[in-house]
Amino acid sequence: MNSTMVSSWQLWAVLSAVFAALTAIFAKVGVENVNSDLATFIRTIVVLIALALIVYATGQFQNPSAISGRTYLFLVMSGLGTGASWLCYFRALKLGNAGQVAPVDKMSVVLVAIFGVLFLGEQLSALNWAGVALIALGAALVAF
Repeated sequence: MNSTMVSSWQLWAVLSAVFAALTAIFAKVGVENVNSDLATFIRTIVVLIALALIVYATGQFQNPSAISGRTYLFLVMSGLGTGASWLCYFRALKLGNAGQVAPVDKMSVVLVAIFGVLFLGEQLSALNWAGVALIALGAALVAF
């Protein structure tokens, strides 16, 4: 892989989608015989350990006091959002089919587009909005 490809947001976004899909399948099987909250806790421990190893191995750790309070605030809020999302996702997987739960979960794409415009001042073209609408329609069709 060349350095241009490794620094491409598109590559990382596709890999994210692949791993998210695998997550849904593995989680659906993994949550069969355990409480969904406990399953989320186990998953979180695995993520914590894996990320700690990556940060250590790549030398990316930095002094926590060098990080601004604002950064901490938004990372904590993001972490709380992630935790809530994971708890809800695992509960949904426990109760429903992975092929229906995952598309509804991906409605987050639609919400991110809307929130990005409302809160971050991002702009989307008419073509972008058409894509957002198609994602919403596709998720609804798969889920119901």
